[in-house]
Amino acid sequence: MDVKPITRMLSVAGGGSRMSAEIESILGVDWDVPKKEYPPKVVLLPTGGRMVVREARMEELPKLIKAVAPLISVERDFYDIVAARLCGELLALYRHRARNEFCLVGIVNGKLAGVSNNRAFDAKTHISLHTIALKRGARVGTHMFAAKQENSMETLEAEEILVTAESPIGFRRLISQWCEPRPGIQHELNGAKTWVITREKYQKVKPQQVFGSRPVPDELMKSSETFEIAPLDWLPKE
Repeated sequence: MDVKPITRMLSVAGGGSRMSAEIESILGVDWDVPKKEYPPKVVLLPTGGRMVVREARMEELPKLIKAVAPLISVERDFYDIVAARLCGELLALYRHRARNEFCLVGIVNGKLAGVSNNRAFDAKTHISLHTIALKRGARVGTHMFAAKQENSMETLEAEEILVTAESPIGFRRLISQWCEPRPGIQHELNGAKTWVITREKYQKVKPQQVFGSRPVPDELMKSSETFEIAPLDWLPKE
C-alpha cells in the first residue's frame, strides 16, 4: 500500500474539516460488490401474527442498537454475546466501518420482532453474522435467519455462506438443518467450527425453511415502514 497520501494528509497543518473528509474517504467503507435491496415479504407466524421482513434503513440503525442493547446483560441462550456483537456490527455499519453488510428487520403489528445481518466477503462468498429475536415463542429467529440467507443467495446471488454458532440453541435449530461442515476455514466471528450453506444445500432446505409471500399488501407495508421498540417482558425479573 502506498502510504504517501496518508502521510501527506497527516502533515497538513491545521487540517480541519478538509483533512477529516479526506481521511474518512480512506477509512470509511461501504459496498464494493453489486448491491440490490431485499424485496420485502410477509411471513405468517405460528401465533397467527403477520411479520413483515424488510431491509433496515441506515437512519434506523441507532434505534435498532437501542432495542438490542438491553439483551447484553441477559445470559439466557447466549443473548449477551450475540447482542453485544450485533450492536457492534450495527454501529460499524452506521459509522461506515462495515464492508458489504446488510441488516433485515422483522416487524409485527408495528413492533420490532427480530433483527438479522450478513455481509458479503466478496461477490460469491457471504458471511452469516447474527440473528436475534426480540419476540419470543413465535419462531421469529428461525424466519429471520432464513430471510437473510434468502437475501444472500437469491437477491445478492452468493454461491456459499459461511456460518458459525455461539449458542447451543442456534446450532440445534439452524446450523444442524441448514449447513454442511467446512473444515480448515476460520470464520471471522470466533474460533468455533465453520459450516457452510452451499447453493445446492440452500435449494434443498428452502421448501422447509424459507417462507413468506410477496408483494406485501400496501396497508401492511405502510404500517411496517416504522416500528416501535416493544418491552422485553419475557426477560427474567431482577
